[in-house]
Amino acid sequence: ATIIHSTCFEENASPTKAVLDGDSPNDNQEYSADGNSLPGVEGFQISGDPKPGSTLRACGFSINGTTVCHIQWVHYLKDGTRHSIEGATTSDYVVTADDVDTLLAVDCTPMDDNGRQGNLVMEFANNANKITCDPELQNDVNICISRGRADFDVFVLMYSPEEWEHATLVLRRTGYQVNLSRKDEILIDEKYSPNVQIKIPIGRTTQFILVSSRGVNLPFNTQGITEPSTEDNDIRLRDLTVLVFRAFQNKVYLTFCVRYMVCVKLSVPFSFL
Repeated sequence: ATIIHSTCFEENASPTKAVLDGDSPNDNQEYSADGNSLPGVEGFQISGDPKPGSTLRACGFSINGTTVCHIQWVHYLKDGTRHSIEGATTSDYVVTADDVDTLLAVDCTPMDDNGRQGNLVMEFANNANKITCDPELQNDVNICISRGRADFDVFVLMYSPEEWEHATLVLRRTGYQVNLSRKDEILIDEKYSPNVQIKIPIGRTTQFILVSSRGVNLPFNTQGITEPSTEDNDIRLRDLTVLVFRAFQNKVYLTFCVRYMVCVKLSVPFSFL
């Protein structure tokens, strides 16, 4: 992770100074080989609402000469694996659809001006429970899934960085389609497959990227789509689109797994399509 200077971390010069709400100074100091206290952080915690669209902040008090920290936000997935979130190396982190159904945590490694490194400190968001949608967003996802189809107004980036075209992203149970509004043209129409991915950039953004089965990157944007048009509403629409896309895709994948197991048991050929 990149070394950052964070205003979120305050110097705790006095050992008797109050740290963060309910915290007390840590007497279990870590020491280097020369007997000096290692850089550290006291009262490390995450503030903010752990729901998509909200901003979380990792903060605490620097001690023992800590001047900089390595920050890295991470995911813990269902299978127990730990994944560092690419680009998530600052104290502030915007929760997105990418975080839903994962354990979200932040690592902090304190350092001083002499290059000494203290012990890593880790904190889980949401009291170490999985990140979930707020009830309203989850209800919208459920409605789309129960209908078996959802049409989302979006902008898609075409041939230059400024050429955003209005389009409709049609999500169905078995596949998806992108229709260009101005040209009345189908840009892409394909079934879900293991190669199809949908990604969200780090930060407070209304964009997402769809990677087709052929590896083509299609950037999308929901900025200015919602009514009333606000950044919060546009981000919410982006997250809803991504969550519905993944829900349909996951259902197809589960069906694929069942069919595969049946074919293996019967010793017959199998194809995803």
